[in-house]
Amino acid sequence: MSIEKLTQGGFSIGLELPLDNDWSAEGDTRRRQDGRPFGVPDMQRHAELIRLADQLGFRAAWVRDVPLYDPKFGDAAQVFETFTYLGYLASHTQQILLGTAAVVLPLRQPWLVRKAAATVQALSGDRLLLGVASGDRPSEYPIFGVEFPGRGERFRDAVSVLRGDQDGVLASGMEVLPKAPQPPLLVAGLAQQSPAWVGEHMQGWLAYPGTPQDHIKRVELWRRVAGDKPYISFIHLDLVGDVDAPIRRHHFGISTGINGLIKELEAMKSAGVDHIGLHVRRNQRPLDDTFHDIGERVLPLFHPQ
Repeated sequence: MSIEKLTQGGFSIGLELPLDNDWSAEGDTRRRQDGRPFGVPDMQRHAELIRLADQLGFRAAWVRDVPLYDPKFGDAAQVFETFTYLGYLASHTQQILLGTAAVVLPLRQPWLVRKAAATVQALSGDRLLLGVASGDRPSEYPIFGVEFPGRGERFRDAVSVLRGDQDGVLASGMEVLPKAPQPPLLVAGLAQQSPAWVGEHMQGWLAYPGTPQDHIKRVELWRRVAGDKPYISFIHLDLVGDVDAPIRRHHFGISTGINGLIKELEAMKSAGVDHIGLHVRRNQRPLDDTFHDIGERVLPLFHPQ
């Protein structure tokens, strides 16, 4: 199963898409020249870069679900519709897991989410990690005809559909096709639920970025309610060329050299984190160079062969 592969070896490293450094100084200049609003990445090289990430051995590629671009939030994520994009990524990769971080369930018809997930599972060869969420952008909900305060209840109902708990409503002979292994369900945050409910019904937790010290407290909570189910988080990374550059912390991440990144990842592992996705939109150096540095000098330390 994809969840077992994610945690193989006890700790793993992936990437959060889009694979663009549009939040760097050079990237912001390119964005202005292209006439793109802030937060709308240049997707021209995404196929080339995801193939490189797959070849280098990054464990997972995480795709956000942002139904509508809202300049007040300033982030269009990876631009494309989530499940359509995952199908495209599956066709360009062989090994890397494909995760959603996370599908906003209250804004989607849950039976169609289930079919879309089964489709990605079938086309990718059981590589989907289905992260789900209740959403946090109030401006989207009226457009979809959904009340923002009721998103927690809609989330629980959708999860029951995804888990097959409502299959009794199907008439004899009806089923969701294609037939594929049910993807593991992971939750972003608490999705308006109690920690106990999340620990019981979810197979992993997508925790917000933080320092290793932040994660120690969160991991303790997760272990109490969910046992050894995977705990996953993210780092906004700017990997500089000086291998010995010290760790400088910024919002949601760090700027550092290779040795500082290794130190940070070791601290995350010691804190109980099972997987880290690297977000590279702040990265100042060319992404090809950064991916090769991590793939050749960092991944072998954490991904046993």
